[in-house]
Amino acid sequence: MKLKTTIAACATLMLFATGALAQVPAGYPADYQKIIDGAKKEKKLVVYGATDSKATQPLIKDFSALYPGISVEYNDMNSTEVYNRFISEVAAGGNTADAVWSSAMDLQMRLASEGYALKYKSVESAKMPAWSIWEDQAYGTTFEPAAFVYNKRLIDAKDVPQTHADFVKLIQQPKFKDKVTTYDIEKSGLGFMLMAQDARVNPKFADLLGAFGVAKVRVQSSTGTMMERISSGENLIGYNVVGSYALVRAKTDPSIGVVMPKDYTLVLSRVLFINKGAKNPNAAKLWLDYMLSHRAQNIIANESKLFAIRDDVTGEATSAALIKQVGKDNVKPVPVHPSLMEYLAPAKRMAFLKQWKETAGKK
Repeated sequence: MKLKTTIAACATLMLFATGALAQVPAGYPADYQKIIDGAKKEKKLVVYGATDSKATQPLIKDFSALYPGISVEYNDMNSTEVYNRFISEVAAGGNTADAVWSSAMDLQMRLASEGYALKYKSVESAKMPAWSIWEDQAYGTTFEPAAFVYNKRLIDAKDVPQTHADFVKLIQQPKFKDKVTTYDIEKSGLGFMLMAQDARVNPKFADLLGAFGVAKVRVQSSTGTMMERISSGENLIGYNVVGSYALVRAKTDPSIGVVMPKDYTLVLSRVLFINKGAKNPNAAKLWLDYMLSHRAQNIIANESKLFAIRDDVTGEATSAALIKQVGKDNVKPVPVHPSLMEYLAPAKRMAFLKQWKETAGKK
């Protein structure tokens, strides 16, 4: 899924005399024009992201229409690549991203808390959930469920797990040996973060690891690979799959079924921050404010299908719709907070990976 690509969405430099498409958005303070003018002079924005290019394209296209003259270079990588590339480029003093946008929330928080993020209070902050913003530096942008994804042709509807306990019971059946998949938590930053959150939320996490061991779980570094193998029948069911991607696939692939666990559904939010050393800081501020705006959140929900985090956006892929489906008490958003870094501490990470290998196994 995570092919290393670069999208250049280059709006023309034909700025109309009226500047109609580059005016201060309605409701923004008048002095916001200074940021717009600064971004026009910069002419470019570089974003490193762990979001599929296909889902990002509608946002880039709309941003370029709103702010013509600013070219957007989007680099699509997996979450671990985003972190490693950014860190290495900053250390080398070379060119790097102006804005970093990733689903590996813990790695994003590590970067922000270690001083890589610019402190900037978005004009959209008041419209966001309190848990989604950390010290005006790191901002959650989506509300995406971690789901069970299964093969509808090969698993009977009555056997489809509805809770984590159901999942644990199901995959220990002989039929599921070598047929269960999840993220490779050593290679996928998102996979590691979600599994660490399971360890915090699920009182029977050890049972889950044991069941993975019985099933001889197969691990992958991307959502796309997991869904391909589930669709083909090579695997029967996947765990902690990004629900936004899975639901999009399910609309065109009759083999794919998606379940939001009814006991608890972890919700991840793609975290965005502005590089403190950004070469194009004004363009990055425009991008951050845009991503949190009602306009962009509507695209996130209804075109990109990544689940809007704002509660004033309507559609299937929204926080309001997910809460209604699963239940307010059963939705567990992962907060944008330094507590996410608990399992990144070297000793804790090594112990967690050791537990994973010894019980769940790594095949």
